[in-house]
Parts: sequence; C-alpha cells; structure tokens
Amino acid sequence: MKNFDSLLKLVAHQPRRRIAVAAAQDHTVLEAVKDAEERGLVEGVLFGDREGIHAAAKRVKYSPRDAAVVHEPDPVKAALGAVAMASKGEADMVMKGYLHTDDFLRAILNKEVGLRTGSIMSHVFIAENREMDRLLFIADGAMNIAPTLEQKAAILLNTVHIANAFGVMRPKVAVMAAVELINPAMPATLEAAALAQMSRRRQFSVDCEVDGPFALDNAVSELAAKHKKIAGPVAGVADVLLVPCIEAGNMLAKALVYLGGCRLAGLLVGAKVPVVLTSRSDSAESKLLSIASAVFTINLQRTLWLKVGKVHY
Repeated sequence: MKNFDSLLKLVAHQPRRRIAVAAAQDHTVLEAVKDAEERGLVEGVLFGDREGIHAAAKRVKYSPRDAAVVHEPDPVKAALGAVAMASKGEADMVMKGYLHTDDFLRAILNKEVGLRTGSIMSHVFIAENREMDRLLFIADGAMNIAPTLEQKAAILLNTVHIANAFGVMRPKVAVMAAVELINPAMPATLEAAALAQMSRRRQFSVDCEVDGPFALDNAVSELAAKHKKIAGPVAGVADVLLVPCIEAGNMLAKALVYLGGCRLAGLLVGAKVPVVLTSRSDSAESKLLSIASAVFTINLQRTLWLKVGKVHY
C-alpha cells in the first residue's frame, strides 16, 4: 500500500465498527466521524459535553443520534467512559477528541478500565509522501518520552507490525539520530548501533532490515546517502523512522504536515483495541485517515517476541 486512497478503498469493504470518542465536542473530530460513518466504516458513540457536541455537530452538518451521545462534561471522565466501553468489549476502537494527550493516555493506562495488554504501548505516525510514492512510519512521537534501549526495541517491533499490516514486508528501519556517525557523547547513536546489531543477531521476531544511526537526510534520500558515502539496504530508502525521543518524533511528523504538505494518520499500538491518537489541531482529513487506519488494523494477529540478553548473578 503506497497511499491513503488505497487504504480508504480497502476499508470500505470491511464490517462497520463501533468507535468510542472521548471529549467529542470538536468540529474536526465530528467531521471525521461523520465522514467515516457515511463511508460505512464506523458507528460513533460520543462521550463529552452534550451541548458542545451538538453545537460542533451543527457546524459540520452532522446529526448524531441521541442514543449515541453520552453526556459527560468533564473531559477526563469522558475519556474514562470511552475507554471503559472498549475495555468491556462494547466498542471496537477508541478515539481521542478535544482533550490533552496526557489526560487521554491516563485513561488508556488506567489499571481498572484501561486497555493494557502487558506489552509496551507506543505511537506511530503514518505519513504519505506522494513524491516518494510510499508511506513512512514514524515512532514514537506521542507516548514514550525518552525510551530506553529495550523500550526502543519494543517500539520497533510495534512499528514494524503496523508496517507489515500496510503491506510493507521486510520493512527497512532507520534508527535516527542527529548524525550518522557513532559518537559516545550522543547516546542515541550508540543505541542505534546496538539496535542494528541486535537485528543482525536475530534478536527480533519480525523480518526487517535495521540499521543506524542515520540522520534524516541519509535515511530517506538516496542522493544524500550516496553523497555521504553511506551504503547498506536501509540508506536512503527507509520505511520506518525510529526516533530517539518524543520531541524528535513529534516535530518531524508535524513538519511533514505543515511544511511538507504530507497527509498523516496517528495510532496507538499495543493496546487491547486500536486507538486513534491525533493532535487536537490536526485536520478532519487526518482524523478520518486515522480512523480508517484503526479500522484496518482491527484483529491483526500479533506474534512478536524480543530477546534481550541479561546477566544473572
């Protein structure tokens, strides 16, 4: 799959799913839900301030059913309600509406009604670049702030799993840093090299090519890689960009949208159900593409393992 138009065609043939939306009183959120409903993708259940939901719905000419609106003016409690619905099996996916990401994630991680599975949860941005004619998968720019080496390995597995779902088999993973040389003063470069070696030693269950460290230019541009004399199967043609920290991933994804004009979707991976996690400022189109991506990834089989050597005394 090379673009989101192909995704929208594929999900149009899947069964309609129920989506629980937390703090749904936002016109871009409701425009996306309306579009997804009209395409036959989802049936929305809207948690949030009833008056605000209806005002925002009127703005986008959307008429939610009264039974589909659950009045809860407190955004944190609305998030808990939406997550609990999915946790009980009454919704197929959850979507973040107009609330802060940290408040939404607290509901996702809630020990009583949350969506924990025992595996690490991580976020992936899926970016469509028409010039490259392919999708890019960027992790983690929204959940794990400063992941350890072992956490980066688990995030890598989650992201490769999603890339596989989108038809990218044996994805090329570039582990990112500011430079492409190993520098002991820059821990990201050391961890990138370690992840590349872990892949060569078959410590991941998934079939992928991992290399690093890479700077952004020589990860996605063959011309830049050749000019810097960087060789290998990943150089210049990466499918997955594994970033060193949340700041790098978040700024990269938003730069692709606001400076590069790319279309973008955002998902949380590793929860009991797919979770649509976008920025409040994202467009209705981005939120629709994220819903479609969540529908597409329902019921994906996960058979992942990670072998990390530990010394026992």
